[in-house]
Amino acid sequence: MTTYTVEVPEDSEVFGETTGAFARFGYSAAVRADGLLFIAGTIGRRADGTIPDTIEEQTEIAIRRIEEILRLENLDLSALVDVTSYHVDIHQHLPGFSEAKQRLIKAPFPTWSLIGVSGLASPGLLVEIRATAVYPGASR
Repeated sequence: MTTYTVEVPEDSEVFGETTGAFARFGYSAAVRADGLLFIAGTIGRRADGTIPDTIEEQTEIAIRRIEEILRLENLDLSALVDVTSYHVDIHQHLPGFSEAKQRLIKAPFPTWSLIGVSGLASPGLLVEIRATAVYPGASR
């Protein structure tokens, strides 16, 4: 199996100064393998490194980061086939998360699992989203 690592450019407007996290923590933003693109857990941290207070803004930023990774591979959000999101205080934040998600994710909808967690990597983070996308023409 051949794999390809997707590199987010250091001058990315969407990721900004946070691109250093990939090397610092030893992981790839995304990896392509056998017609699929596996996107690492993506958080709602602004390009300047700050964390918004609201679930709506964090959700939008996380989805925009996924969208940027897809764009780097000439894909868009419609290529998503499977998504898992991890939520701190899921019952309190689900309405805001759902509102932001509905604004950004359109049909055809991917599968989506929501998992409640006690915390994420940094204090203040409320959601992390990981995803899998498929390339056009990929055999399945």
